[in-house]
Amino acid sequence: MPNFSAYLTAQTARVDAALERLVPAAAVEPTTLHAAIRHSLFAGGKRLRPVLLLAACGACGGDEEEALAAACAVECIHTYSLIHDDLPCMDDDDFRRGRPTCHKVYGEAMAVLAGDALQPMAFELLLQSAAGPGYGAADLVGELAVAAGSRHLIAGQVRDLEGEGRGLSFAELRLIHEGKTAALLTSSLRLGAMIGGASAAQLADLSRFGWAAGLAFQVIDDILDVTQTSEKLGKTAGKDAAAEKSTYPALLGLEASRAEAARLTEEARAALEHFGPTARRLGELAGYLLKREF
Repeated sequence: MPNFSAYLTAQTARVDAALERLVPAAAVEPTTLHAAIRHSLFAGGKRLRPVLLLAACGACGGDEEEALAAACAVECIHTYSLIHDDLPCMDDDDFRRGRPTCHKVYGEAMAVLAGDALQPMAFELLLQSAAGPGYGAADLVGELAVAAGSRHLIAGQVRDLEGEGRGLSFAELRLIHEGKTAALLTSSLRLGAMIGGASAAQLADLSRFGWAAGLAFQVIDDILDVTQTSEKLGKTAGKDAAAEKSTYPALLGLEASRAEAARLTEEARAALEHFGPTARRLGELAGYLLKREF
């Protein structure tokens, strides 16, 4: 079996090729809209959520090829959230993944519309992946809709905006990141599991894995915001402090934050113990998230 670095490179390329095939070309009318979508969608992201979806499908015995369209769907939702998150009325950032943000290139109105278009596009793509035994199309659609909706992804953004300039408690901070980060990451795993025909026990274990891994990802993100340069991150470093946001390092300190990320990573790995070798890549992904530097 190839080493993890080669695996991650291959899976990322696999998702990129599927997105290239499934998302309208920049020459498709309206051309400005599709160019704006592609500007952000092909900006060199890690494709973490799609890779997790494919790995979960494989861990449950499914065919990863049948899950590729769903993997592209979650990347569309993630990219829409980043486009909107970077807008001046939200986090107001000029750079994302090392290039100017969508609104800096195409204007605020077109950036809003690009994000808007990516949402129904995600569900169009999702329905191109068939659910596995025991599940139906409604299960897939419902899973992604709830994760991306007002109780999770958008709720996290609302709480994040309302928390600026306030000294949040650890519980309040965790609630923000359960919505902004952990929910979509967990949903990606659950979608892969459903396409792979997961048992109820497997679905529950992957949900626990996703929640812990998603929170660990966010703790590390907060750490990197204060320890890395903008060039390394591909986005503006230090923005959390400038916006007076509560973060894990601000609440816990750097060393305690690193310890919390390590604890959550072990919690995630423990959730995979019933899978055995089929979930090897998921365990490796959890370790990769803990040690990442950008």
